Amino acid sequence: MMKKLFAVLTCLAMVLALSVPIALAGRPVADKTAPTTTASPLGGTFTSAVTVTLAVNEAATTYYTTNGSTPSTGSTVYSAPLTFSATTTLKYFSKDTAGNLETVKSQTYTISGGTSTHATLTWTGYSMCSTCHTSQAQAMYQGVHYQWKGSAAEMTTGPTTQGKMDATDGSSALNAYCINIQGNWGPCGACHAGTGAKPVATANPSAAQLASIDCLMCHADATNAPYSRVRNATTGLFEPAAGLNMNLVVQKANQKPTRKNCLGCHAKAGGGDAVKRGDIALASGTTSDVLYDTHMAMGNGGNIQCQGCHTFTGHRVSGRGSDLRPEDSTLEVTCSTSACHPTKTTATGHVTTAVNDHISRIACQTCHINKYGKNANDTAATEATETNRNWQVAEWNATLNRYEPMPTKANDLIPKYAFWNGTSWGNNALNAAVLDAATGAYKISRPVGAITDPAGTKLYPFKYKTANQALANGKVVTISTATFFATGNYDQAVKDGMVYMGLPSTTAYSTVTTDELQVLNHQVPPATGNVLACAACHPNASATQLKLITNMGYALKAAQSVVCIQCHTLKAYSGDYVSFHGRHVDTRGNDCSWCHSFSRPEKGLKMP
Repeated sequence: MMKKLFAVLTCLAMVLALSVPIALAGRPVADKTAPTTTASPLGGTFTSAVTVTLAVNEAATTYYTTNGSTPSTGSTVYSAPLTFSATTTLKYFSKDTAGNLETVKSQTYTISGGTSTHATLTWTGYSMCSTCHTSQAQAMYQGVHYQWKGSAAEMTTGPTTQGKMDATDGSSALNAYCINIQGNWGPCGACHAGTGAKPVATANPSAAQLASIDCLMCHADATNAPYSRVRNATTGLFEPAAGLNMNLVVQKANQKPTRKNCLGCHAKAGGGDAVKRGDIALASGTTSDVLYDTHMAMGNGGNIQCQGCHTFTGHRVSGRGSDLRPEDSTLEVTCSTSACHPTKTTATGHVTTAVNDHISRIACQTCHINKYGKNANDTAATEATETNRNWQVAEWNATLNRYEPMPTKANDLIPKYAFWNGTSWGNNALNAAVLDAATGAYKISRPVGAITDPAGTKLYPFKYKTANQALANGKVVTISTATFFATGNYDQAVKDGMVYMGLPSTTAYSTVTTDELQVLNHQVPPATGNVLACAACHPNASATQLKLITNMGYALKAAQSVVCIQCHTLKAYSGDYVSFHGRHVDTRGNDCSWCHSFSRPEKGLKMP
């Protein structure tokens, strides 16, 4: 019986062994082999610019980076040969149609010729930059400096992509200056890093689109071969200003941007020198006045270039103003770096314990920027900043050859203060306007944060700016600044703006006050003799700069008679806030929440 059973099982096994290949033969075999990408030529040392081709052995998509980072499927897609005129590390891999991923490869192309490759250049037009520097142009094309929009990860309102250009919901950013670029792309585009056409969002820009980037705005030698441009009235595109030796301009365009390059746009934002930001002016590029700005001042100052703090990676820049919608880079700007102030954000970085106790909740700028809109003592121009803009009143600007809304400007202003966690609230075009009961104005932008926030939120200084703007159908009107600049006719400019918004030009409108807060980061004077003293904020009754109890939420959470008897009988307050605070916090270790409506758990104090 056992022999028969064994014979049956053996026969069955043979059938199965024969049948499995037969069954599998009709099925497609899954592709589990990663593609192979080959670079030609391979990395090495070259005496001049080198053009690199990436070829893959099967249908696949190739991704690459040239900034040292490891590429992913979110990186730039290879579509055409890459030209490197400076030493570059190319990292790349491919993904085939079956989803197989190749291991990342790396090639370094060392260009021994350095910047001498520019010495014999002849100007042939804006396309000559992107032809040689294709990878850099592709990186720039995707950045906020060119797209004027980007990730809105640090915005608490609006779509995931925001900026001056149309966002993903069709709206674009508002401000309390020129309001919105849709009404006047022409003059606004003068500071756009392109040759005049509005940018098109695409992961794979064509050669013609890359050629629309104006690299000279940032890379021209602003001292030895200054570059400027004008808009062609017929084509609407920018071209070099008359009289420039463009051969010399491109031959000298072999440097990183200097402050003059950056300030050409950033200092003149909003329509003129020092108008918008309150802490940046053309003087920031030329002054030796350390009291104006010890970081950027030449001579005895730090003479720090903008990218000394605002580092660039793949043409993406770190840092963001609180009123700006997009972020270009996730890297943060910080004062405490190995090169600058490596210990100042530690608990022992300052001389006194009292100051060290503040750093977890008080930003460096709060104590070190005690006023803004300052004048540099070695420039003839005034660096006064705009505090209000009235669109109802037009005045002729002979320098700009156009009508301008009536500005109010001032120097030496005391900042407004607010808690900021790094994210922002912003009102965009086509959004419903929001009235701020505290200021009586319609909000344009606000830093987000509160005294009750967890660790990470700090008190910062801000410029406060208002404007008289039109409101229709519950929305701030994107006024046609082109109409206003040409005619000075406020009513017609409002009507033209309402048409852009999809409203009839006959829609009733009113003029309201708008306002916004803009974080201050520049115009830091030397600390000695200029940093805010304790008396600037303490005690509240005599504070000269900031009344913490009255304005910032540091009041008691209840009447003194209620708060004190949590621990002891009611006692009179002597007025000596230093010893009073020290006795309750430093000696007894009580958390702030014993007396106030907020807590500081990061200090490890005793909770109620």
